Amino acid sequence: MAPKHQSALPPQAKKPRKPRLTPAPKPEETSNLPKEEKEQQEAIEHIDEVQNEIDRLNEQASEEILKVEQKYNKLRQPFFQKRSELIAKIPNFWVTTFVNHPQVSALLGEEDEEALHYLTRVEVTEFEDIKSGYRIDFYFDENPYFENKVLSKEFHLNESGDPSSKSTEIKWKSGKDLTKRSSQTQNKASRKRQHEEPESFFTWFTDHSDAGADELGEVIKDDIWPNPLQYYLVPDMDDEEGEGEEDDDDDEEEEGLEDIDEEGDEDEGEEDEDDDEGEEGEEKMTNGTLMDSNLFLNFLQSLGASCSRPFFFPPSCAQSPCF
Repeated sequence: MAPKHQSALPPQAKKPRKPRLTPAPKPEETSNLPKEEKEQQEAIEHIDEVQNEIDRLNEQASEEILKVEQKYNKLRQPFFQKRSELIAKIPNFWVTTFVNHPQVSALLGEEDEEALHYLTRVEVTEFEDIKSGYRIDFYFDENPYFENKVLSKEFHLNESGDPSSKSTEIKWKSGKDLTKRSSQTQNKASRKRQHEEPESFFTWFTDHSDAGADELGEVIKDDIWPNPLQYYLVPDMDDEEGEGEEDDDDDEEEEGLEDIDEEGDEDEGEEDEDDDEGEEGEEKMTNGTLMDSNLFLNFLQSLGASCSRPFFFPPSCAQSPCF
């Protein structure tokens, strides 16, 4: 998954709770302290003074960063508008984006996904003073579930820092209220993450119990809205696994064929070696036979040379001393 887009509010904007320091002892109290403890107490007091200056600079930086963010928020608006116009040309862009997002898909039931097929546009608008909140608008075509063309949810932060939210009342058509369903078949996305059917995605519009920790609103504003294309283009993991298995099978088949070819080459090599050994043996045998024959003929010729009779003598010559 792509890295999560950082919120417009920098970490410094959320001021941590300052620890309560022990009240500085009075001079008459410190005068009786050992020297080391007295030095430590003075060091703590100086550290606290320096920390106050750091906190003051952090608050000042947060204010300046917010001003810069507000400036670029206005500069980004024409590009967001252009992007929305282009997205409108792609059927089912937003439902695909939500299904591909791991956190949002866990909230989608089968009928939620069907209803979101009619979602044509999503807009996130941060208020003029971006510290005060934002609004998310969902635009729908005519659909069999509710009458509304636009569903909105707003998040506000008052001057004292208390969060609150409000939303459009969904005008459900008869028998189509998805927030009151009893049970449904789980969709593929939710099956991967939980065994029970999740609450309807549309219950989010009626849930204002903890506006300061609205995870879905933050995910849409900070993660999806800055770059929805990255989630629309996420490939189906099931398809990837199937392709991977097919590739593994192909590789195994190729390896098997290579092994067979190598074994065939080895057998041919062994046959060639046997043929070579046979030819060498025959040659040795032939040479040995020829050599033996030549020696025998030489021996007979030597006998014939010493005998007065012809080389091929009759049987009567067997009695001759020269034999």
